[in-house]
Amino acid sequence: MSTPQPPTQPAAPAWGAAAPGSPYPGYASPIPVVRTHFGHALASEWTKIKSVRSTMWTLGVFVLLVVGIGLLTGVVVASTDPDLGGENALSMGFFGLLLGIMCIITLGVLTTASEYGTGMIRTTMVACPSRGRVLAAKALVFFLIAFVVTLVSVTAVAFLHVAMLEGSNAGEPTGGEWLKATVGISLYIALLGTLSLAVGSIVRHSAGAITLMIGAVLAPLVIAMFMFASSLEDVRIALFEYSIPNQLSIFYANSLSTSGPSGWDPLWIMIGLTAVVLGGAFALLGKRDV
Repeated sequence: MSTPQPPTQPAAPAWGAAAPGSPYPGYASPIPVVRTHFGHALASEWTKIKSVRSTMWTLGVFVLLVVGIGLLTGVVVASTDPDLGGENALSMGFFGLLLGIMCIITLGVLTTASEYGTGMIRTTMVACPSRGRVLAAKALVFFLIAFVVTLVSVTAVAFLHVAMLEGSNAGEPTGGEWLKATVGISLYIALLGTLSLAVGSIVRHSAGAITLMIGAVLAPLVIAMFMFASSLEDVRIALFEYSIPNQLSIFYANSLSTSGPSGWDPLWIMIGLTAVVLGGAFALLGKRDV
């Protein structure tokens, strides 16, 4: 006598497949499955950079320094020097930026290096295994933020100075001078911050990368000031000409030297330097563990 067999059940459909009329209708996830792209990485990095306090603090202090020192400079010059002898009023915006760039450098480093300090970089790379895409998204988001904030700040200071020094025989800025003192200087500072971001990705230590970048900004100028030997005259002049403070002043036609970079040269130099260091950061990111 044969043993009765249990009734056979229809095979379950594949996961997520529809099976009308079957006891196993399947499961269709309400979450759409889409292929990720660069836009998702940009959205992720934008969410991160606007959510941390360091962004608001550094950019807030940057705006305060640029606008505050710029406004103070304009008030002092307008009240103590009634005749500027045709000097360009836009040149007064240099002083606030000289301190403000420290904030942009700090934020640039923190955008990458802070994730290595907290371990958040592991989560980031799991969510987006394409490491190059992550770094490119960080660099682009940071560059745009730094450019817009700098442009708004320096443009406000420029209009304030022109209005405040109108009766002090200040020279009328030309269109080219306006462009350099607003768009040009904003591009330069945003690139300097992006360079700091790349250094932060390479060093992977916030304090170390910030110290390295501040040293790169200030050390050439400070060293040149104390080079008194005549045999080092050429080195001293080169350090003056290519120091970052001097390159900033060129955008305001206030170069610390009579030779060296001029016009838009500082911008091309910074583009090349940033591209080289950022390329090194991309290469190292793909070879090292997170």
